[in-house]
Amino acid sequence: MIKTIDEIDFEKGGGLVPVVTQDATSLEVLTLAYANREAVTLSLETGWAHYYRRSHGRVTKKGVTSGNVQKIQEIMLDCDFDALIYLVDQKGPACHLGERSCFHNKLEID
Repeated sequence: MIKTIDEIDFEKGGGLVPVVTQDATSLEVLTLAYANREAVTLSLETGWAHYYRRSHGRVTKKGVTSGNVQKIQEIMLDCDFDALIYLVDQKGPACHLGERSCFHNKLEID
């Protein structure tokens, strides 16, 4: 079912929604980030992933300084309309530490 940006529940998260970003081909989880209405609007308009950087208090295009951009292939909205998945073509590493995925640390299980 196709939805519009107006159906996203930004208010539940204080103006932000979590965005799980996955490789469009392998479905590997690359990162978890956040987006506000402006970031989602820019992502839809440009086709490039934009996120709200909580540490900087502003919206930025992923990879604007590193060149490790994410070309959006599809955006999925969850059943509660308060979380997104960006399916992307990733150029370079997704993690700011140089790893392919931000999820490269394993938690020890007893």
